[in-house]
Amino acid sequence: MLFSSVTFLYGFLPLTLALYFITPMRKGSCSLRNVLLLAASLVFYAWGEPRYVLLMLVQCVAAYLFGLGIEKWRGKRAGEIMFALSCCVSLGALLFFKYTDFVLINLRLSPMRLALPVGISFYTFQVLSYTIDLRRGNIKAQRNFITLAAYITLFPQLVAGPIVRYTMVAQELTLRNHSTEDFARGVERFMIGMGKKVLLANVLGQLVDLIRGQPGALAAWTYLLAYTLHIYFDFSGYSDMAIGMGRMLGLHFPENFNYPYTTRSVAEFWRRWHMTLGSWFRDYVYIPMGGNRVRPLRYCLNIMVVWGLTGFWHGANWNFMLWGLYYGLLLLFEKFALRGRQERWPKALQHTYGLIMVGLGFVLFDCVSLSGAGKTYLALFGFAGGVNREALYYLRSYALPLLIGIVGATPVPARLAKKCRDSAPRAFTAFTLFGIAILLALVTAGLVDGSFNPFIYFRF
Repeated sequence: MLFSSVTFLYGFLPLTLALYFITPMRKGSCSLRNVLLLAASLVFYAWGEPRYVLLMLVQCVAAYLFGLGIEKWRGKRAGEIMFALSCCVSLGALLFFKYTDFVLINLRLSPMRLALPVGISFYTFQVLSYTIDLRRGNIKAQRNFITLAAYITLFPQLVAGPIVRYTMVAQELTLRNHSTEDFARGVERFMIGMGKKVLLANVLGQLVDLIRGQPGALAAWTYLLAYTLHIYFDFSGYSDMAIGMGRMLGLHFPENFNYPYTTRSVAEFWRRWHMTLGSWFRDYVYIPMGGNRVRPLRYCLNIMVVWGLTGFWHGANWNFMLWGLYYGLLLLFEKFALRGRQERWPKALQHTYGLIMVGLGFVLFDCVSLSGAGKTYLALFGFAGGVNREALYYLRSYALPLLIGIVGATPVPARLAKKCRDSAPRAFTAFTLFGIAILLALVTAGLVDGSFNPFIYFRF
């Protein structure tokens, strides 16, 4: 089930919220409401892939039992065995379903054509963060199976994040407060995300499909601009919806984006893009390997390992591996070759450098084949013709959504909204309610008239 569907917007979500809030709480305890959240999450997951619900439940049971063992025998051999077994179960499922066919194809064997369980990359990392933090002694084991299972399967961020660590919501899973203001802000955030997805990402995705592979430099640069905006509004739109729904339910998820296209370097971009994934690899892979407190050669190895894993996490294909290594090399280039010199460049040049490097990376991310990526690179740098009329027509036809996307990817709209909210809060509240109603009508029209258009990160 997709968030950006009529079934979810007018069926599943309002029904789940209604049942959630009529479920009683005792002294702030959310045990009964967690039962409802778990049931709703399993229904949400089973809607598209009922056969993999059992796999998810096995993951929940394994995390629960191994977690108790890790805590009981922490620092002892038995605890380490429990931790190793937990990692084998979590990573084993991910590796089997996501990478078996990749290995078989590269060995020139017949693939098994396994369907990838939706969201497995995300909930696997959540389980791993829980067990790793238990092993480190950062948290206490959750003794209520329903509460832990509700955390692992939580439907708002199940499919594409943000990656919510157990430490971030441990207290709210047991005791949480609900307020009208939180719910209203959650609705507002959800609708902003829905608007990003349906009214911008889907429209820009149409342009990407139309112009991808077209000859000429103009077509290549238009494709690059459209895809860069498309993936941002698609993914950040999902994150906004997840954060908004979490807030409606009294849960506060971490931010996942911070205007990444205002970046002045590749390093800054990755501090602003998919922040929960970056912090996960930093805390659970990079720092345990020694981080930057090692010799230069070991530091280079640490960076390349982390970014190789980041690329491979995104998909079982060589283009994702090269995409990850591309960023690893760029970060090393900025660290050792530039040595912060770009900070002394004019701001416009810094932004241009950052955006071009990121955009060139997205060519690898989106490519169907490496040869196709090579053709796009040649076209971008003028080795495959110049301007063709078809590309010019598409650019003119989609000029408005492109312009809205460019402005919307900056902090300008948020700053204007904050200024209006601060200067006239009552008028702004009324305007917000009116705006949400209009946005809902436009989104509904877009969903009814549009075709099936899943989130990009749905496949990860």
